[in-house]
Amino acid sequence: MTLAMRGLEAKTLDPYLSGWRHRVVPSLGHLSPRMITNGAVDRAVHGWIADDCSRSTVKNSIAALVRVMEQAVRDGIIDRNPARITGWQSLYRKAEDELDNPRSLALPDWATLTRLADALVARSADHFRGWGEVTIFAACTAARIGEVSGCRVADIDTSNWLWTVRRQTTPSPGGLLDKGTKGKRARVVPLIVDVRELVQQRIDAAQGRPDARLFTGPRGGRISTAVLRDATHWDEVVSDLGLEHLRRHALRHTGLTWMADAGVPVHVLRTIAGHGSLSTTQRYLHPDRRSVTAAGNALSAYLRTPRSPSGPQAHTL
Repeated sequence: MTLAMRGLEAKTLDPYLSGWRHRVVPSLGHLSPRMITNGAVDRAVHGWIADDCSRSTVKNSIAALVRVMEQAVRDGIIDRNPARITGWQSLYRKAEDELDNPRSLALPDWATLTRLADALVARSADHFRGWGEVTIFAACTAARIGEVSGCRVADIDTSNWLWTVRRQTTPSPGGLLDKGTKGKRARVVPLIVDVRELVQQRIDAAQGRPDARLFTGPRGGRISTAVLRDATHWDEVVSDLGLEHLRRHALRHTGLTWMADAGVPVHVLRTIAGHGSLSTTQRYLHPDRRSVTAAGNALSAYLRTPRSPSGPQAHTL
């Protein structure tokens, strides 16, 4: 590893090593260098993208793998480097195209959300309630699973029931900066009544520690999308519930869709979501047939209202 990573600056070495430990080793660590093929690397990268890893995270993970496999080539273990793959960025473009109508990825109602949460808990080996609570919290706050896992006691304002989703400034045990929000800008998210009791219980359990995480796994570890998937058999559960399209990230689409349908103004919704572009937020505002019909009725009523030929007139009391 030292030879493979030689010449890198510390600011580059840290994300490379993080990608190696958290993605490359779990995905390909069981294979010897001679058994790692282009197909194996492709499947690993597809898995990282499916787990909602960012472009930079995938790029750093691939870069670390490329360096290690290049060292294997120099050592004569393999003849060519199978990690030099191309085209994986197109998978992100495809995912963005699928989000032209993110409303279609959202859960339909609260009953479906709670049924999903209960099924995940029941399917897990330890029946840990936290799996369901993380799912509900993510959907109700339109947050990513990684952001929910990064939520700390100090981030919750219980007087106004607001959650400040921010970049964490405390280095993680591995020495890396724990961004928590995948590098996105800090934002403030409202906590609806349905989750306040849950949040208060977890704050009380933290016994006054402001840096304590509110949501952790059954052993106190951080919950990632991959951890949630594996611990709850996510793919099997959503299939059994008839929600084959549902990914962990769709919980965020659920929250934003519900807020849009509740009448949250688009500029407020954009702030809650942390979107850089207003056009991204507007995708959640696609009106349904009933809304279009109501708009037509409103226009008809407006046009039928008698008006002065010379325009609006001032009325005196």
